[in-house]
Formats: sequence, structure tokens, C-alpha cells
Amino acid sequence: MSNLRVSVAYAGPEWAGEIVLTVAAGTSVGEAIHAAGIEPHIKNFSIKTIVCGVWGKTRPINYLLRDGDRVEIYRSLEADPKDARRAKVAAKKRA
Repeated sequence: MSNLRVSVAYAGPEWAGEIVLTVAAGTSVGEAIHAAGIEPHIKNFSIKTIVCGVWGKTRPINYLLRDGDRVEIYRSLEADPKDARRAKVAAKKRA
């Protein structure tokens, strides 16, 4: 059985980084996230409810990885980007 070189990335307020791993062929996205050991660094982390992807495309946690894949853990938006932009413009007009 061959090994794969993959990375797991997350960027959030509590932790940001990318961890490079060597895993066995047949490893899933969920298994790679667990192997990276980043769960304790992410507030309210749950493997059952996270949204994740590989190279910018959303994938389920049982998606099997290929050599060189980059697993990305996505976080929910705190505000709608359009609403945030409108509020920023309104604040500048008031200033």
C-alpha cells in the first residue's frame, strides 16, 4: 500500500494554519482532518457538521484523497458579505 502526501488547512479567529501529513492510500477527508489533530484548536468543532473541501470544491468527509490534495475546512460566515459592505459604506458616509 502506498502513502499520500496531503495537507489540511483552516483559517479562523482561534487558529490558522496548514498541516502537511503523510497518510495511507484510501484515507478520507475526515480521517485526514482527525490525523492533523486540529480539532482542539477550533471552537465548536464537530466532524459531523463541518463543511470541508479539496482544492476549493466542497467534498463530503468520506471523500477519498489523492496524492497532493489540500483539505480545506470552511467556517460559516458571521455576516452576509453584501450586508457588511453596505454597513461599511454607510459608516463612512456618516463619518
